[in-house]
Amino acid sequence: MQGLAYLEDQLRDLLLARGADQLLIDFATRTVSDVYQRNVQAENYDFSLELPAGIDESSAEQLREGIQAGIVGIRTENHAIIVRLIAELVLAEVKIFQYQRDDIN
Repeated sequence: MQGLAYLEDQLRDLLLARGADQLLIDFATRTVSDVYQRNVQAENYDFSLELPAGIDESSAEQLREGIQAGIVGIRTENHAIIVRLIAELVLAEVKIFQYQRDDIN
């Protein structure tokens, strides 16, 4: 959740710097929170592997460490992709909000 709070703060600061009004800022931060909450679960996955009998403990530990390092790498890459996609989706929703708001006024 700390990452989400940081993301919301950065978005709020960016929009303020660009002259956005409070209605747009509230919509954008609420949207980023909603989208983040819906999609962050995509990073929660589990992996298990049963090693064949006959592998000595040293080799088994080496395999476990290698697999764990691979999982961490995949999780890191996936997180970057998910954050980028969340940002793109929020930007699209903010643009739609602005267009709809401009049409009303």
